Parts: sequence; structure tokens; C-alpha cells
Amino acid sequence: MSVPETPDVAPKDFDELRAAILERKASLPKRLTQVAAYALDNPDEIAFRTAASIAGAASVQPSTLVRFAQQFGFEGFSSLQQIFRARLMERNSTYEERLRLLEQDSTAVPESVAILNGFINAGHRSLNALSQAVDPAAFERAVELLAGAQTIFLIAKRRSYPISSYMAYAFGKLRVKCIAVGTAAGIDDDVLALAGPRDAAFAVSFSPYASESAAQARAMADRGVPVVSLTDSAFSPLAECSRIWFEVVEADHAGFRSLSASMAFAMALTVGVAEARRQKSGR
Repeated sequence: MSVPETPDVAPKDFDELRAAILERKASLPKRLTQVAAYALDNPDEIAFRTAASIAGAASVQPSTLVRFAQQFGFEGFSSLQQIFRARLMERNSTYEERLRLLEQDSTAVPESVAILNGFINAGHRSLNALSQAVDPAAFERAVELLAGAQTIFLIAKRRSYPISSYMAYAFGKLRVKCIAVGTAAGIDDDVLALAGPRDAAFAVSFSPYASESAAQARAMADRGVPVVSLTDSAFSPLAECSRIWFEVVEADHAGFRSLSASMAFAMALTVGVAEARRQKSGR
């Protein structure tokens, strides 16, 4: 496999670097793709961890990090790392201070309350990141696409399932025709076979990705059914088959990730679709 041409000028900030990675991800060698996926999924880790620990987490050799940085115009990995550090410094200091208050005197409260505060902290971080992660123009296109569908098929499994389940409930209350894919009878593929070009699908999957959800979304796209998806990485299998996709990364507490931002996004999309349909019908 040929190595992609190295750009003359390195990206100036994280957004430029992310765009450059996404533009070239299909042509990157396997090991550099592993670094790219880890970097976009764990930008905070890249900012301050050592090269050795990052390489271990990404399952590559430390020298691969240097090759990756040079592929995008940086002299070495430390130069690329400055981009990730600058991203952290740009965060709102007032917001960070508010989060620190939740952790204050944590040793003086019962363990159960400390756990509650930890998840509140994670929820705040997730929601704060959501406002910056979602492109308003893309969100509007997704609303229009789903609002124009005759039936919306909802695809989700495992940790993502509560999102599609609540969307199905809300769509029902809002009189929007939808079908939640995930039957006890095991006839998901038969249900999806009912979808036609006038329908649309909304798929959700987070790492580790549900292979069944990815396969179902891909099958819908191959048949000409437009797919909108919610996932947590540009390297998610859903990103490859979706007409429009959104990347939402949840913060975690003690290794457990909530659905704070994902649920907020899904409910905004649901209500937005219902409102667009109401305006279109003149009611």
C-alpha cells in the first residue's frame, strides 16, 4: 500500500487536524489508521499521556506515532501533541470550575453521594461537549430527511437500545410513524425488508459497536434507504453507510458511560422531526 503524500503545512488546530484525518482515513496504512482512530476517540488522552502509554493503548509501536505526526506535516509527535493540548486549554474555565465544585469535599460525603456527584459531573461534561459537537446545518438536514420519510426505522442494540426505545415512545405520542427494530421473535431482517426508498432509518451504536446494528444500517443504505446515525467516532462502521451522521462522545465515571448527551440529542431530533412534519402539513 502506498503511503499518502505528506502535506506541506501542518494543521493549525484540532478542527483542521480532524478534518485532515477524516479526508485521508481511507488511504492511511493500517497502523496509522489505528493511531488516527485512537486520537479522535481519545483527544484528552493524547494531550498529556506519554508517547509510550499512548502507543500501548493504540496497540502500535511508539515510532508509529512519529510516522503518524509526520504524515500530517508535523516534525514529530510532540508537535502534534501541542494541538491536543491547545484544544484543552480553550475549554471554558468557568465550566471547569463548576465541575470541580462537585468533587469538593468528596471524602466528607457518603460513598453513594460521591457516586451520584461523579455521574452528575460526567453528565455535565457530556452535555457541554454536545453543544460544540453537533453541526447545526447537519442537524437541520437530518430533521428534514427524517421528517420527509413515510416511516422511520429505528436501529439500536445493547447500550444504544434505550435511545431508540424512548424515541419510539415519543414518536408514537407525536403521531410520527416509526418502527423500532428489535423484536423478541427475532424477525428484525424481515421488518427491515419492509423499508422502501420513501422511508428512512435512524441508527445508533457506540464502541464496542454492535455488529448487527452496523450490518442492518449498511443493508438499508445499500437498498437506497437513507440512514441518519448517532455514534461516537468518525471510524464507526455507521459513519461509512450513513447519509448524515453525528459524533457524540459521552464522558464516563468509574468506567461507566451514561447516555446524557445522546438522549438529549435524540429527543431534540425526535421533537424537531415532529415539528417539521406539523409545519409541512399546516397543522
